[in-house]
Amino acid sequence: MTAPDTIAAIATAPGAGGVGIVRLSGPKALAIATALCGREPAPRRAMRAFFREADGAVIDDGIVLAFSGPHSFTGEDVTELQAHGSPVVLQRLVERCRELGARQARPGEFSERAFLNGKLDLVQAEALADLIAASDLRAARAARRSLEGVFSRQAEDIAEGLLRLRIHVEAAIDFVDEPIETLGLPQVAAQLDRQCAALQDLLARAGRGRRLRDGLHAVLLGPPNAGKSSLLNALAGDARAIVADVAGTTRDVLREVVRIDGLELVLADTAGLREGGDEIEREGMRRARAELERADLALLVLDARAPEADRAALEEAAHGVPLKLWIHNKADLLPQPPPPGDGVLQVSALTGQGLERLHAALRAMAASGAPDAAEGEFSARARHLDALRQTLDAATAAAAELQAGRLELAAEQLRMAHDAIGNLTGRLTADQLLGHIFSSFCIGK
Repeated sequence: MTAPDTIAAIATAPGAGGVGIVRLSGPKALAIATALCGREPAPRRAMRAFFREADGAVIDDGIVLAFSGPHSFTGEDVTELQAHGSPVVLQRLVERCRELGARQARPGEFSERAFLNGKLDLVQAEALADLIAASDLRAARAARRSLEGVFSRQAEDIAEGLLRLRIHVEAAIDFVDEPIETLGLPQVAAQLDRQCAALQDLLARAGRGRRLRDGLHAVLLGPPNAGKSSLLNALAGDARAIVADVAGTTRDVLREVVRIDGLELVLADTAGLREGGDEIEREGMRRARAELERADLALLVLDARAPEADRAALEEAAHGVPLKLWIHNKADLLPQPPPPGDGVLQVSALTGQGLERLHAALRAMAASGAPDAAEGEFSARARHLDALRQTLDAATAAAAELQAGRLELAAEQLRMAHDAIGNLTGRLTADQLLGHIFSSFCIGK
């Protein structure tokens, strides 16, 4: 699908640089480049050129690269003008392109055209934005794998399997008087169980990919005066939270982005959990519990001198959090070093004791307990996890309906499962969803 108009935008980052790129895509891309340079660029060959005004004055000199559709990023005719990286020069080149018939591109419109022309699916398009925004090498590699189609191919394999099962069940509806074994429904049920298992595995790996992209959302939870704010300051390397011996000093949720050996951690310090407290402190505790509902990881902090006093209450409060790490703080105040606890880290936020072990544990938590596993993952977003959960819920419901012999309901649940996973790659997606996704891209991408 070739768009009727031609778009232009600066494709390099804002600010001055050695080289800047203006990108054009659409039916007039080659003609505009020819008018700017005085001669037509040959496809896929770098050409030195002077970019000129309408009166022949030189705007700048540089390199022109042309790509004929459909063999281009967008699937349309594409031209890139590589000039010196002066923002003034680049903006003038865009204005000159507009004078020659182009229009200013919307944010993400180049990638949107690549999606609409079948050059990328929706997961790959989002992975491109994730690659550009990657904050560390692991996240960049994961985004690269999604861009290469690793995530998409696995989702498509499941989608095809669900579609085949749906067709089989819908065909069997017309022969409900036949024995179940004759219709092959036991085999369908077994295949559906395998699809559900594959969905659960893909959902778990997508969750790790989402943590690579967004960072772990961790919550410090514990009783008053356990040293949660001191631990936040120690991990952040700065005095971000107020620390005092007065119980209830932390009243609100304090969030800090912490980087530990390339791992990005969104760390939330919360009010200490206890019975009583004034109205403001009780509101702080309510917010702490609300923060837990969104958390990937709960850092459960107890005073090393009396760790059992509040353990049961913390276990109950953090019941629904996927990952948990028990920390006994203030270990420097113990008369003698305690024996290593099973799954418990002994640390001191004041002296730094045990912080290296805490860093290593957090790195492992980022990969759900397997530090090297993240290297084999792909990037993912919260939207992807929602689509996979909806698919798994519908597929599980289809299995139950199939077991009960309700073929019409099983077929409907399979349709819902197939539609949900189709939304992942964009085969079945609304224009409103596309607009929301691509509007987050930078202008020249």
